[in-house]
Amino acid sequence: MELRQIQYFVTVAEELHFGRAAERLHIGQPAVSQQVRRLERELGTQLFDRSGRTVTLTPAGHALLPEGRELLKARDSFAATAQRLTTRSAAAFRVGISSALGPRLDDFLDALPDRGAGTRFEFQTLDARTRLEEVGAGRLDAAFVRGLEHAPGLRLLGLWHDPLLVALPAAHALAARHRLELADLAGLPLRIASRGENAVLFDTVVAACRAAGFEPTFGPPSTRLQDTLAEIGAGAAGWTLVYPTAANTVSSRRISLLPLIGGPLTIRMSLAVRENADPVRLELLTAASARVRRKVAEEN
Repeated sequence: MELRQIQYFVTVAEELHFGRAAERLHIGQPAVSQQVRRLERELGTQLFDRSGRTVTLTPAGHALLPEGRELLKARDSFAATAQRLTTRSAAAFRVGISSALGPRLDDFLDALPDRGAGTRFEFQTLDARTRLEEVGAGRLDAAFVRGLEHAPGLRLLGLWHDPLLVALPAAHALAARHRLELADLAGLPLRIASRGENAVLFDTVVAACRAAGFEPTFGPPSTRLQDTLAEIGAGAAGWTLVYPTAANTVSSRRISLLPLIGGPLTIRMSLAVRENADPVRLELLTAASARVRRKVAEEN
């Protein structure tokens, strides 16, 4: 039994005329008659009564017509879904990123089913606020964001926690240590982005300093990490914080990177997607996020 035989049967049943059915199907009438006869033989029952001047459905034909229509409907749905999947895989997948993802972006791409085969990615480096706005507006399919526990209209897929490293002048006495406690930095000007630029980082660091028993002293706000590190390395008093994924970009011998002990500062990295995201893409991203979490857990 073939689906085309079902299609011929349904078309003849709707037209009750083999000639008109053949015209609708854009094939010759003998082919329609032949395939309907073959279907009747395979089913072991007659679907049409051809004894009179007009073609009519037999009781079996009447009973099987709704089933035939359902089969054709399922075929069309199957084809439409395949077409949507093909379109999605061919379309660009737009992702917002920060400038400090480093090799973790590779980890995420490697974690995609089939390593994202057939998917073309477009990455946009944007500030955190803009990334969230672009995902919410549908102009980005997903975005890497730090420190958020919830966001209206968005789903946050947890990825990993970044333990922040302290960057300070290599000539400073504290740089001779292997590790620091946060309280060791009391009184040394802190160089980080303003709260308006990066509320998550600002609030996390300030809260940690207060928990360590001191109020941070702020130096000039940090704009670009490389500029801030260059100023600190050139002798400007101060310290800043660096994500481990950006540690490889710190090449100056005038800068020392040290981990914190006694409760390290960590910030959660998540992948933000819309609550009503495409189910196929959401499933793909959820699976990749779980693989990344397992990889990071094994590393630690």
